[in-house]
Amino acid sequence: MTAWNRSARLPTADEIAEINRTHLIDTPLRPADLLFLFGTREDVALRVETAARLWREGLFRWSIVSGGVTAGSEQSECTIIKAAMVDAGIPADRILEEHRAMNTGENVIFSLPIIDAALGLHTIRSAICLGNTWTARRYPMTLHRHWPEVEKMLLTVDSFATPRMLWHTDAEFRRRVLHEWDKIAPYRAKGFIAEWPER
Repeated sequence: MTAWNRSARLPTADEIAEINRTHLIDTPLRPADLLFLFGTREDVALRVETAARLWREGLFRWSIVSGGVTAGSEQSECTIIKAAMVDAGIPADRILEEHRAMNTGENVIFSLPIIDAALGLHTIRSAICLGNTWTARRYPMTLHRHWPEVEKMLLTVDSFATPRMLWHTDAEFRRRVLHEWDKIAPYRAKGFIAEWPER
């Protein structure tokens, strides 16, 4: 079965329960030193609106936006998202920029030296990961692989009308969740990600 065919499958009740319990999680949020906003072409306005709400609520002091130029665009995801964040009221000088990443691993690997140069990694004790619902815990798992010292929180967003816990009832939501879920075991085996939250 190809990866595409696998993500078109109908999951079992046990698999749905496991994904709901371990993958599609948000954590309690408290004020963090850094908001790590993973680049996207999906639901940009929703992600920016969420970041702006977190800023207004005093839930982060600094942020980094990571994302390169994707097909069909002349601007990096970072450029597009940062401009929208500034328009939404987040001060430009509080937003660090990473413009090369083409995947979640690169988001982290390319961002860490930028954070270190601007702020010093040792000054960041906590981070909120913000990204797509279906990618879910793979964001902090990737961050944990490369930056285990920092406390990680997770907040995910999507624009599906289907409630998150009923993702399996919507064909496209189901495809996206299964596509990401199927990456967890092989990525962990290859050392791309580390177990998070630690059990």
